Amino acid sequence: MQIIKTSDSDFQEKFDALLQRGKMDISEVTSIVSGIIDAIRNSGNEALKRDILQFDKWEVKDDSELLVDVKEMEDAYNQLDSQTKDALHLAYDRIKSYHEKLMPKSWLDYEKNGSVLGQKVTPVDKAGLYIPGGKAAYPSSLLMNAIPAIVAGVDEIIVTTPTPNGEINQLLLAAAHLCKISKIFKVGGASAIAAMAYGTQTIPKVDVITGPGNIFVATAKKLVYGEVNIDMIAGPSEIGILADEKAKAHYIAIDLLSQAEHDEMASSILITPCIDLANETVEQIKKYLNQLSRKEIAQKSIDERGAIIVTQDMDEAVKLMNTIAPEHLEVMTQNPYELLPFIKHAGAIFLGEHTPEAIGDYIAGPNHTLPTGGTAKFYSPLSVEHFLKKSSIIGMSKQGVDEIGKQCAKIAHIEGLTAHEESVLVRLRG
Repeated sequence: MQIIKTSDSDFQEKFDALLQRGKMDISEVTSIVSGIIDAIRNSGNEALKRDILQFDKWEVKDDSELLVDVKEMEDAYNQLDSQTKDALHLAYDRIKSYHEKLMPKSWLDYEKNGSVLGQKVTPVDKAGLYIPGGKAAYPSSLLMNAIPAIVAGVDEIIVTTPTPNGEINQLLLAAAHLCKISKIFKVGGASAIAAMAYGTQTIPKVDVITGPGNIFVATAKKLVYGEVNIDMIAGPSEIGILADEKAKAHYIAIDLLSQAEHDEMASSILITPCIDLANETVEQIKKYLNQLSRKEIAQKSIDERGAIIVTQDMDEAVKLMNTIAPEHLEVMTQNPYELLPFIKHAGAIFLGEHTPEAIGDYIAGPNHTLPTGGTAKFYSPLSVEHFLKKSSIIGMSKQGVDEIGKQCAKIAHIEGLTAHEESVLVRLRG
């Protein structure tokens, strides 16, 4: 893992390279994804079945085979051991409780003249959740996507997930049963995104699509945005850690590796003013690597996309981390809450040495679907807000329109919109 110092003559060049960590070159796959989307928009299930045969290597002989039987979900849940059930239920309860606190409320403000202004918050009718499958079958992703939709009050929630060779992950099915999901469709990739965006003979068109995926999924979400809403365009996972001289190197090392084991493209970055901590962290990483089940993936990620930056002080460290705007940010300092006011850009912030990023992935409560690649500068974590929409409320009394109508008509006159102007003046005249 490379160690670079802000005092190095080539620091800016190396730092700029780190800032490109999450940039996906979708131009190479855009034409492919566009073709998939067009085929499904035009041919529906027939195109879906061709894609499933090509990408997931199983033949759909009847459209009904696309839908998972609800009994399969129930059976998968019933076959869980008690400890797994307890863990999933605790995660469910904590995620639900957290997202309930995020629910915005409708409101009305009654003015003295009898006019009313306000906002009405309502859920979308249908939400589509994309949950990775195959090698990356994560029941936690289903919980994190489904529970905010449930809390928001979405009427119909559907799930799509890839099923290589027609097989579906049993933990995913169990989590779906826990969330009372009744519709899981066995299709993945750009095909699934297109199907949810435009609808097919079997898969309903939805209003919003959420969930992580590879570059084909991300590209498809970008291309269908506007036909439906989406959560964000997410890239490879990443972690940033701010640490001082009191931080424990073995904590830092394993936390950096916890992201590196996700994907060869994942990014793990430590920023610290302490060169001794930097060197010790490198040694701890070497020790831990041999213990990992996904050693080769983590090794490549750490070697090619990991970095330790040694700064002059913590102020410089925080400024650099704000520039990086990481998906996950751990703050391992003596007084992490003192730094919190100065942290501007991060998907999720983990304070203190007893708060590993993994606790947020599974069970803390906040959502683990987070902005990556620096997009935390303008994107927020997945929440109930992604499944809600807001309508403005305006109700004018006669006194109210008399008070502001002349000024309104004047602005309409200035803009040359005479019907707008007259629609107000006619009310002023009574």
